[in-house]
Amino acid sequence: MSEGETHIRLTAWVHGRVQGVGFRWWTRGRALELGLVGSAGNLADGRVEVVAEGVREHCERLLTALRSGESPGSVDRVVERWSPAKGGIRGFVER
Repeated sequence: MSEGETHIRLTAWVHGRVQGVGFRWWTRGRALELGLVGSAGNLADGRVEVVAEGVREHCERLLTALRSGESPGSVDRVVERWSPAKGGIRGFVER
């Protein structure tokens, strides 16, 4: 992290046909390419929750990827929330 870059937390809820299609694995790959830490996990209602921490620009790029239509499955919409990074996270895992 260079001077002036602060870390932020992105929480994104991905709606659509995103469970059982490799979406979490795909998301993990994009996040790791961007140097982000966090997780992607299935929710009981069929959504996937993505939590990513890192430089804001990289989190924004992940959000763009989630909305790109290039992921496995079919994304109907993505709801996002931004908050300060909490830290203490290592790697990016599928839950």
